Amino acid sequence: MKRAVFILLRNPLSVLGLALVGLVVLAAVFADYVAPFPDHKGAVVDFLNFNKAPEWPYLFGTDLVGRDILSRILFAYRISLTLGVVVLALAVPVGVTVGLIAGYIGGRTEFVLMRVTDVFLSIPPLVLAMSMMGLLEPSLTNGMMAVTVMWWPWYARLVYNLTRSEREEGYVLAAEVIGASRLHVMFREILPNCVPSILTKMTIDFGFVILIASSLSFLGLGVQPPTPDLGSMVAEGAKYLPDSWWLTVFPGLAILVVVFGFNLIGDALREILGVEQ
Repeated sequence: MKRAVFILLRNPLSVLGLALVGLVVLAAVFADYVAPFPDHKGAVVDFLNFNKAPEWPYLFGTDLVGRDILSRILFAYRISLTLGVVVLALAVPVGVTVGLIAGYIGGRTEFVLMRVTDVFLSIPPLVLAMSMMGLLEPSLTNGMMAVTVMWWPWYARLVYNLTRSEREEGYVLAAEVIGASRLHVMFREILPNCVPSILTKMTIDFGFVILIASSLSFLGLGVQPPTPDLGSMVAEGAKYLPDSWWLTVFPGLAILVVVFGFNLIGDALREILGVEQ
């Protein structure tokens, strides 16, 4: 723990990433209390203050129906973080299990599982998600499903490569000699040695999950109005550039902050855990 804190504090970028993510999480959790206009997260109309440039009390300006953009960004963070947690909570166990089985058992099992994984990896992630969302009704739940389907193969490939390099190590052979089952060897012996790489990838991927989800919303395939979402806010504001620049710039910066923060934390975690790039 002391070593981890030392490595974290000696790198200003790591501290910056931790601060950015911490602020985003706190803002999302306590959005009902810190947002200047909490009721603006829904279908609120205030034509007396519509399309206002940034000024007090609307620090980020207002949209075309008079809703405070700062308040909507804070609530959009809550949705984005929830989506990231759910997607990784579903995708990581599936990908890790597939990678462990393919890498340790080998043979026909390895061939079938990894060829299925390769099929998913051969399709550009955003295209795959768009294809799924084109068949489903645009919603937060369906968006989570679409992103999950495109995310598990990356963990399957990562854990597969790690397992292949670990299965000939002495501790694995020793476990096999004493009669340990395949499940025990995979999940009690090999998996703990894969955890540092998995955690590092999860931290970096968290930001990219939010970015992909925002891209789907930008195309109208994600969270639907009036629910605030960073991608849909950028898409709506892009129609009125450059005059009403605040409609796009501030939601875009909000996406940049969260993705940048998680990437910085991921780099710090890689150094702390000693994960090779």
